[in-house]
Amino acid sequence: MDTSTPSGRAMFNMCGVFAEFERAMIQERVKSGLSRARANGKQLGRKPHGQEIEAEIKKLRAEDMGKVKIGKTLGIGTSTVQRVLTES
Repeated sequence: MDTSTPSGRAMFNMCGVFAEFERAMIQERVKSGLSRARANGKQLGRKPHGQEIEAEIKKLRAEDMGKVKIGKTLGIGTSTVQRVLTES
């Protein structure tokens, strides 16, 4: 495709328009699917950790254990430890 000519630029722009349209259609389908799943009572995202894990995280942190070590000790991610500690 030669974009130095008017017809080449037109074709290039049309490809961009169709790509943008397709992307919008994909977004619409994904949002529709997520809405339908929520309406059917489906819980989206990761399953939350129980209250026991959160209590254990807080207990270990009160004992001055580091966030990374808490995660390794409990077998959970460091980001989970960080989230629990910042929420409380």
